[in-house]
Amino acid sequence: MRRLLLAVAAALSLSGPAVAAGLTIEVDGVEPGAGRVFVALCTGSLAEEACRIGQSGPAAGPSLRFGFADVPPGTYAVAAFQDLDGDGRLGRTPLGLPTEPYGFSNGAGRRGRPDFAAAAFRLPEPGTALRVRLTRAVAAR
Repeated sequence: MRRLLLAVAAALSLSGPAVAAGLTIEVDGVEPGAGRVFVALCTGSLAEEACRIGQSGPAAGPSLRFGFADVPPGTYAVAAFQDLDGDGRLGRTPLGLPTEPYGFSNGAGRRGRPDFAAAAFRLPEPGTALRVRLTRAVAAR
């Protein structure tokens, strides 16, 4: 019985608190040579204030890879867009439709306003990778 208790105690001490994970995001559908691509990790909502962890890179090719280290395990969604006009924001029509390429995890938002639940994924462990494809809601003018 004593050995069993020691084994359980050792296993519990090894498990410890949740360890931060790494996440790789590949963004496809980039228009090479046009502006920058912005990628953000969102928690609980796709509203701008919930998308705090972000990165950007020049649109050098048709796909870009972004690496996020030390992300706490949890539920996230990814929002990405290509800033063609260089203003640092997703361009929109007066009706709110995006005029620049954009995308969300799980392909959410392609047929209407994106929903966090549809874009959400669980980040349980290091080495997680996912792909986001950029699309246009409205053709460029």
